[in-house]
Amino acid sequence: MYAVVKTGGKQYRVAAGEKLKVEQIPADVGAEITLDQILMVGEGESVKIGAPLVAGATVKATVLAQGRHDKVKIFKMRRRKHYQKHQGHRQYFTELRIDAINA
Repeated sequence: MYAVVKTGGKQYRVAAGEKLKVEQIPADVGAEITLDQILMVGEGESVKIGAPLVAGATVKATVLAQGRHDKVKIFKMRRRKHYQKHQGHRQYFTELRIDAINA
């Protein structure tokens, strides 16, 4: 069984037992959270597609870690103009383990 969930403005295809990194969710490490914005649930040939959400479907997940991704380096330059700009960014993430999908 798999589901397509929406969190942090992005969509993820998840299945039970998978680990994934999503945009930061304010929760403690070890806490169990419920994702309720489920766009699609599928099992084999049967697929339920929400309009826009699947009614009554939830995904249970456990927070494994809170952290920051690797640094993304931004470098802007205009040739022959003596202009260079350096910038960096590290995005926060929450690592989840998908425990169960309830359709």
